[in-house]
Amino acid sequence: MNLVSSNKTETNTYELTVAVEKEVFAAAVSKVYKKQVKTINVPGFRKGKAPRNIIEKMYGADVFYDDAMQECYPEALEAAAKEAQLKLVSVTALDVVEVSAEGFTFKATCIVEPEIEVKNYKGINITKKSTEVTDELINEEIDKVRDRNSRMVTVEDRAAQMGDVTVIDFEGFVDGVAFEGGKAENFNLELGSGNFIPGFEEQLVGHNTDEEFSINVKFPEEYHSDELKGKDAEFKITIHEIKVKELPEVDDEFVKDVSDKDTLDEYKEEIKENIAKRLEAEAEKDVDDQLVEKVLENVEGEIPEAMYENEVNTMLREFDMRLRSQGMDLNTYMQYTGMAPDAVKEMYLPEAQRRVKMRLALEKIVKLESITPTEEEIEAEYSRLAEAYQMEADKVKEVLPLDAITQDLAVEKAMKFVKDNAEIK
Repeated sequence: MNLVSSNKTETNTYELTVAVEKEVFAAAVSKVYKKQVKTINVPGFRKGKAPRNIIEKMYGADVFYDDAMQECYPEALEAAAKEAQLKLVSVTALDVVEVSAEGFTFKATCIVEPEIEVKNYKGINITKKSTEVTDELINEEIDKVRDRNSRMVTVEDRAAQMGDVTVIDFEGFVDGVAFEGGKAENFNLELGSGNFIPGFEEQLVGHNTDEEFSINVKFPEEYHSDELKGKDAEFKITIHEIKVKELPEVDDEFVKDVSDKDTLDEYKEEIKENIAKRLEAEAEKDVDDQLVEKVLENVEGEIPEAMYENEVNTMLREFDMRLRSQGMDLNTYMQYTGMAPDAVKEMYLPEAQRRVKMRLALEKIVKLESITPTEEEIEAEYSRLAEAYQMEADKVKEVLPLDAITQDLAVEKAMKFVKDNAEIK
């Protein structure tokens, strides 16, 4: 492969002229012949046994050229881009200039990664969220555990109150006619949950077990059923049971039931430590998020739409793989949700734009700060990946080239550089 010329035609667009030498093209033609001869019928020869020169006499000397050029394009383009010091994003056009048994020359119109500027990435001012563990946070955590260990107790000596769970029969009528889906028996409804239309739950308050009564409500204008939206309705109600949530007392016995601690003080200390770890992790993530936003604000340059499209497609493939691990796929997901392919892509576009822009920014910082991972860091990363994929490190090295690993680690170090040089209050 020889790079004949590299010309910038517009922003982020280059036209590369590339020559593929005779030996490379001949090898590609031979490879295509061996693939296709199995399907070619030539009189006087068994299927798949016709010599190449006979096929070329029948169909022309260039019979295998088109497919052979297709075989050559990827490697030739990669080599040409590397020689031209360009990072290809996509190829929008391929045109053959000339082709013969001596090789071929082609022109490729390519979208390339942009040259961007990143300003003010050192000394970024941000505020870290508080990690103070208050008594209120500890009590909230204990209340969650109490709620999980609560039990429902039937109330017989009072009327229903907000927060109670009522077991009811109900039937709804509009203009005196029962409507579809408006009837149920022994339905558990928590008063105040907001699960029913406005005004329904509130009107059960004050009524007693075994009481039969009617309530009047109005369906919201935005209700999902066209037949009911905005309509006045009457519901006939019977309350069979009123239940209240009974929470356990917070004492040493409760602690023994829900943890491996013996006393309430020990349990609170454990909760405090866990909350502290959670708050610290949340605060660090928030710091990282703030830094990313600040860096993105200071990126200048025109980024090709093709880069965003490529990232969206990568994210969709990742999503499809996650769905497949759960027994589904992307097409089935779209059928269930009623989303069109373009709508799914649109959903991922903002995050794709953010990822691409940040990756370019960090790669620029790598260059500006001459950031390079050490051999120890590279080996450690290979070992980590080998453990994650349950493969030998040498196998991982065969699959993931050194350049890719080095670049990924350098980008990570660039993010650490930004954080280390930030002013965090």
